[in-house]
Amino acid sequence: MVDLHGQYLKIKDEVLKGIESVIDSTAFINGPEVRTFSKELGKYLDVNYVIPCANGTDALQIALMALDLKPGDEVIIPSFNYVALAEVVKLLGLKPVYADVHPRFYTLNPNSVKQKITDKTKVIAPVHLFGQCAPMEQLLNIAKEYNLYVIEDNAQAIGADYTFSDGTIKKAGTIGHIGTTSFFPSKNLGCYGDGGAIFTQDSVLGEKIKSIANHGQKIKYIHDLVGVNSRLDTLQAAILLAKLPHLDEYNTQRNQVADFYDDAFKSLKPFIETPERADYSTHVFHQYTMILNGIDREKFKSYLASKNIPSMVYYPIPIHQQNAYKTNEDLAVSEFLASCVISLPISTEMEKEQLDYIADNISSFISQESSERK
Repeated sequence: MVDLHGQYLKIKDEVLKGIESVIDSTAFINGPEVRTFSKELGKYLDVNYVIPCANGTDALQIALMALDLKPGDEVIIPSFNYVALAEVVKLLGLKPVYADVHPRFYTLNPNSVKQKITDKTKVIAPVHLFGQCAPMEQLLNIAKEYNLYVIEDNAQAIGADYTFSDGTIKKAGTIGHIGTTSFFPSKNLGCYGDGGAIFTQDSVLGEKIKSIANHGQKIKYIHDLVGVNSRLDTLQAAILLAKLPHLDEYNTQRNQVADFYDDAFKSLKPFIETPERADYSTHVFHQYTMILNGIDREKFKSYLASKNIPSMVYYPIPIHQQNAYKTNEDLAVSEFLASCVISLPISTEMEKEQLDYIADNISSFISQESSERK
C-alpha cells in the first residue's frame, strides 16, 4: 500500500546522517533532536506547543488526561474510524458516544453530533479521516454553544489546510483546543518505529501536557500530576527531522496519485464512487478510499490480489458494532461505509506504469461485472 523503501532511498543520506549523529552522541532519550524536531514542527504548523510522545494513541490519552475529566463524562467520536480513540476514552473511565459521519467526506457530521449532546458531554473529538479535515468551523461553533472541548485526531491529515468562512487558514491539528498525531511509519510524516505528538496554542494546556507525558513532573522527582511515561526517542526524532522538509512534497505527490485515480475511474460510475474533496479543506490523501456500488467487495479484493495489486478496507466494522464497544446506536452512514469502502495503494513513489496497471485492471473487472449483469 505504501512504498516506504523507495521513499527512504531518496532521503537515505539525510536519514543516515541524523541516525549516526544520535548514535555518536549517545543521547538516545530526550536528545537535542527531539527538541529541534518539536520546534521545527511547531514552525511548520504555526502552533505554540508541540509535545512529542511515544505514539498516536498515547497522544490521544494524554490530551484527554489534560482536561480534568471525570468518570462518566462523555466524549463524542465518529464511529467510522480506527478504534484507538474509543479505546483511550474507555481506559480513562469516560464514555464514548458515537456519532455518524458524512457519506462522501467520511468525517464527523455536525448534525449527528448535536443530536448526541447531553449534560454529561465534555468533548467533541473529530477525526480528520483519510487526509481531509472534518468540518471544524461548524464543530467549533457547537462546542462554543455547549461549552465543550475539541480534540482533533490528526493522525491521517498532517499538512492539510482548513479554510474558515472568513478566509482564515489553519493547519489540521491546530484548530481545536488540542490536536494529536501519529508518526507510525505509513503516515504522511512517519518515522521508522512508533511516535506521536500533541499540539496546542494554549499555554496552560501546553505546560500541563508536557508534564503529564513526563510522569506528571515539571521538575525531576517533583510530581504534581498523575502522568505517564510517553516520549519520542531521539533516533525517531532525527528521522522525522530528515523527513519534515519533504512533507509538502509528499502530500503533493499523493494528490497527484489521487488525481490520476479520479480521472481514471470517472467512466466507472456508478460502480465506483471516488472520494469527494470538501471545499473547506485541502486533502493530503493518507488513504485513497472509494465506495463500491453493487460490487462484491471480497470478489473485487481477490481479483486485485490475483493481479498483485494490494488493497485494504478501512474500516470493515464501525466501532459501535465492535464487541468491546457495542451500543444500540443506529448510525446508517457509518454502517454503509463499512460495508462498501475500499482503499487503493497511494504513496509518494508510485510511477505511471504502476498506476496504469492498477487502473486498467480495475476497469477490466468493472467491465466484466457490468457485462455479466446485462
